[in-house]
Amino acid sequence: HMIARGAVSPEQDLELTRKLVMDHIGGDAIDTDKESDSDTSATGFSVSFYRKDSYKSPSPLPENDLMIRAALGREPTEKTPIWLFRQAGRHLPEYRAYKEETGRNFLEMLENPEDVAECTLQPLRRYNVDAAILFSDILVIAEALDIDVTMPGGVGIQVPNPLAGPEEVAHRIPSVDKITPEYVEERLGHVLEAVRQIRAKMEKENKSIPLIGFSAAPWTLLFYMVGGSSKKNTDIGMKWLKEYPRESTVLLETLTKIVVEYMSAQVENGAHMLQVFEAMGMMIDEEKFYEYAMPCLRLIATELKERFPDVPLMIFSRGACYANGELSKLGYDVVTIDGSVDRATARDSVDGRAGLQGNYDPRELIDDGMKTPETVRQTAKALLSELGPQRLIANLGEGLGGKESPELVKVFVDAVHEESEAMIKASR
Repeated sequence: HMIARGAVSPEQDLELTRKLVMDHIGGDAIDTDKESDSDTSATGFSVSFYRKDSYKSPSPLPENDLMIRAALGREPTEKTPIWLFRQAGRHLPEYRAYKEETGRNFLEMLENPEDVAECTLQPLRRYNVDAAILFSDILVIAEALDIDVTMPGGVGIQVPNPLAGPEEVAHRIPSVDKITPEYVEERLGHVLEAVRQIRAKMEKENKSIPLIGFSAAPWTLLFYMVGGSSKKNTDIGMKWLKEYPRESTVLLETLTKIVVEYMSAQVENGAHMLQVFEAMGMMIDEEKFYEYAMPCLRLIATELKERFPDVPLMIFSRGACYANGELSKLGYDVVTIDGSVDRATARDSVDGRAGLQGNYDPRELIDDGMKTPETVRQTAKALLSELGPQRLIANLGEGLGGKESPELVKVFVDAVHEESEAMIKASR
């Protein structure tokens, strides 16, 4: 399946051949050394992954495997699947009540697998969504690397003690060779336990749909680990890439490796699909995105598809959807479009190489006196007709913010199923 995608440059062709030879002779440490494509780049990214002989993904598949089929795009589907960014959590009254009852804040709940399982399942009881998503946060990897994360309240999640300068990479962050499956088990074992508990709870409550595991992407993690917040000091991430290219590269390599091992462990513990979030794509310019963020995203896709060819891999490069065309060449099964993307050209950019996910406006779901079940149905219909109902995962252009009406969210979920089914039937 790798060769079929076509090597883009002689260097990559050579790399692919070397990799296949290594695979063939059973090379244990496979060095997937990828130079960044741009010649101006002084940063060669290189991460060695130690592969096990085999990796197991969950089987059998859930009874409702619609989203897996739509994501892999190997055959047409009978309707369009749907899930929602941040479907669990703050917009649900039952979440607020549960949180109140436990007396724990969001970060404390993430430490507790039972809380995670409960919060993951709440939207499944209310909406007919086609997947569950692990209730977690993008910064758990920063915590696993001994970078403190806090939630002072009202200001979002913060890193109070970010890396102060390039010299701190060496003495505060484990080197790339320390990042092993054992390291992930030791530092993120509570998340893996939560994945197992979610699957058990889903079975118990007869919710036979896929569970999506996820992680932040390396650039997004670096952004928080050096800047500390998405609200202030937002230029520090770019400053690092420009002024400390060597240390930035070292940090991104470590982050790439832990992201791969963490997501890999999620699959081995029961996740059916994987979502990578480049949540801070708007905080990096296009040139640096291709030079620094892209090589990491390429390594992640190459390694995870090698281990799990049938586990759908989805990417959301929020605020940097100009990269979707390139991302669709890396092996991701699904590329996400945010609210800024023109639906008329979204398919052209991925050119049949990947499916699409997105990009409904969550503001349509806020009950402001103007929004009704009818307006929601019409806008859902528009989404489907503009993007086409096949090889699409209906979702939002950005996550639910908390003010949305659960009644209107339900209308949206049901409308996507009903309208897409009618469209697909009519087209036959």
